[in-house]
Amino acid sequence: MFLTGTMRINEEEHLEIGGCDTVALAKDFGTPLYVMDEKLIRNNCAIYRDTLARLYPNSQVAYAGKAFLTTAMCRLVHEEGLALDVVSGGEIYTALAADFPASEMIYHGNNKTPDEIKMALAHGVGRFVVDSFSELELLDEVAAEVGKMAAIYFRIKPGIEAHTHHYIQTGQMDSKFGLGLSDGQAMAAVKMALNMKHVQLKGLHCHIGSQIFDLKPFQLAAHVMMDFINEIKKKTGVTLKELDLGGGFGIRYQHDDSLYSLAEFVELIAAAVNEKATEHNLPLPKLLVEPGRSIVGEAGTTIYTVGATKEVPGIRRYVAVDGGMMDNLRTALYEAKYEAMVANRALAIGEETVSIAGKACESGDMLIWDIELPKLERGDLLAVLSTGAYHYSMSNNYNRFTRPPVVFVCDGEANLVVKRESYEDLVRNDVMPKHMQAPAKRVKQE
Repeated sequence: MFLTGTMRINEEEHLEIGGCDTVALAKDFGTPLYVMDEKLIRNNCAIYRDTLARLYPNSQVAYAGKAFLTTAMCRLVHEEGLALDVVSGGEIYTALAADFPASEMIYHGNNKTPDEIKMALAHGVGRFVVDSFSELELLDEVAAEVGKMAAIYFRIKPGIEAHTHHYIQTGQMDSKFGLGLSDGQAMAAVKMALNMKHVQLKGLHCHIGSQIFDLKPFQLAAHVMMDFINEIKKKTGVTLKELDLGGGFGIRYQHDDSLYSLAEFVELIAAAVNEKATEHNLPLPKLLVEPGRSIVGEAGTTIYTVGATKEVPGIRRYVAVDGGMMDNLRTALYEAKYEAMVANRALAIGEETVSIAGKACESGDMLIWDIELPKLERGDLLAVLSTGAYHYSMSNNYNRFTRPPVVFVCDGEANLVVKRESYEDLVRNDVMPKHMQAPAKRVKQE
């Protein structure tokens, strides 16, 4: 078991986060409940921002919004001086609703629609990360139509396979993302862009995957990208001045996950870029990184209420909670593993091995397999750790369950940032066809 950020066990032997007793939070807001440690989020932002500024002054940190995005999170990111990585019209709209400056947004995505592109251009989104030839052509066409110039990066596949789950590897050649180096596509795209009138090539981007603990792939990616910047200069005479190395830094989901500092990661990539700039006699490009999970992941905790238990003799004991794959899809999607504690009896000793089941009508709805916990009783509160990234973002209404609320906790105050959905919210966008609106007539039986 590990505690992060402002977590502690208080005098009542309850789990406390941000100075707020989680038992009281469950009473005030209900369960399931996402609890976000605001101070830890801000501290993580500061580590990236300040370390990168110290080691590589011409730099920018962009928070990867897909990990967790609400209007309050956008405001926090802006207050901490970070840019924002967005991947859809919806994320752009959310940021704009929080008065986040569009010029500080970096727009990713492998299939941007014409309407999304028009929206981004109209609001002055800072950078488009172009993923394919077809997107490049579409972007140039739409920009010409609306009389705008689109500043772009190309997403490059550096050919590096990071050691992580294969669903979240993205830097290898066989990926739906990006343009390849070894097959010549990346260079062909660069030459095409340099001849277009409504796009302006500013730099390059890569992202090799997520939940990566080995630092070596990040160093290799930086080397490969700087080598390509040098190749572009040799073949076109153009020196690109911006390099975005993406994100992917891993976090602890279990106590034995590797632990190293964010500063170590920042130091490594800054050194790698400096090394290659010296080797190729290139000016140092502006360096960007896009952390998401490593900013919010460990700052999130989900609180559940224990319900039914079921013993399968000689096989397994199941304990069900009032959430599941509707609020945490990662176990079903990635076979993700978690640690948990009994929030209302935080010092209780583990007595039995159980598996934590969700309440969805789905055999795969399991949150944690085979974890040692104190004997659980109906009404206990189970806190699942490290649920700040890709939990609220992936939450869904499977089985017509409502999505949980989100609270930010800091210095003893709990602030609601997302309301709990109601049953009325579930049917808000449903439309009854006209021919079904009248009461159905019962067929008379002969």
